[in-house]
Amino acid sequence: MRALRILLIVAVVLGGVFVGVDRLAVAYAESEAADRVRLGPARAGSTDVDIKGFPFLTQIMDERFDEVDVALTGVEATAGSRKIRISEMSATLHDVTLNGDYTSARAATAEGTALISYADLTAAAERDVQIAHGGNGKVKVTGSIRILGRTVTRTVLSTVTVVNGDTIRVRADEVPGEGIPGVEDLVRQRTDFDRRIGGLPAGMKLEKVEAREDGVAIAVTGKDVVLAG
Repeated sequence: MRALRILLIVAVVLGGVFVGVDRLAVAYAESEAADRVRLGPARAGSTDVDIKGFPFLTQIMDERFDEVDVALTGVEATAGSRKIRISEMSATLHDVTLNGDYTSARAATAEGTALISYADLTAAAERDVQIAHGGNGKVKVTGSIRILGRTVTRTVLSTVTVVNGDTIRVRADEVPGEGIPGVEDLVRQRTDFDRRIGGLPAGMKLEKVEAREDGVAIAVTGKDVVLAG
């Protein structure tokens, strides 16, 4: 019995040592990955990586992780000819495989969300407009137009949608002066626009968009997503 107790104690101690080493290893790997991982050409102000699953050491030996969470803030992507800032972006990556020298990885599938503030969406509009939350899932777009030699300001409630998996489309539901020849076109030239979001990882696409009080939230999904180190 004494020998059995000693064996159990040794097993517990060794098990504790293994768990401790494993957790230290995963913490180090997460820190290194946060410093090096790039979701495509987009640049991020900060990156956090959370590697799921236990034990970590066997996963790294297999060069494969079941699940990895990535959170980025201050992401600088492109919108047409301009830059657009994504306030925050988070993604859960599934079945992540590493290449032989650990400089890049590929996820079989991914899903996540990205948030663009109204100030950043306004900056990317390439027009003299202001974009704000309009309530009930709409955005409010305000812009000035010239009518009969006068400058007038018009505000419309608009619907935001995703087109072709890479473009945000803003379209006014109704336009003041609709039906008056030329007026609707003038207003829509100012308030309606498409913005293609570039710089996302290969394999990822925009799925749907929701206008919230804190900004435009975009659901993203992906298959065979490439993460470059």
